[in-house]
Amino acid sequence: MQKNIICVACPMGCGITVELADNGDIISVTGNTCKRGDAYARTECVNPVRSLATTVKVSGGIHNVVPCKSAGALPKGKIMDCMKEIAKVEAKAPVKLGDVLISDILGTGIDIVATNHCPAK
Repeated sequence: MQKNIICVACPMGCGITVELADNGDIISVTGNTCKRGDAYARTECVNPVRSLATTVKVSGGIHNVVPCKSAGALPKGKIMDCMKEIAKVEAKAPVKLGDVLISDILGTGIDIVATNHCPAK
């Protein structure tokens, strides 16, 4: 089986073809122009991950929300569940850049951290 993907590991945007065995093992990776492309293609086929950027509600702040992101890559299959979990959270102002808003979201080992400040009113 073949899987065609566009690499996003660098600005080149190589078209990569991954040849997979019936059991899901990777036989070959072709079309990449750098080592990062090979690593990206292998990860994307075996265990795809994504970074997550969103907002968290804030109470008592000069803004209603504060931007945040995942401190690392999350399993692609858990992104929507993470968004549902984040929607339940309300941080109390003041929020500082780098504050951990959710620790170890859904047992992934990844924190959700503030990417800006939100001072109290």
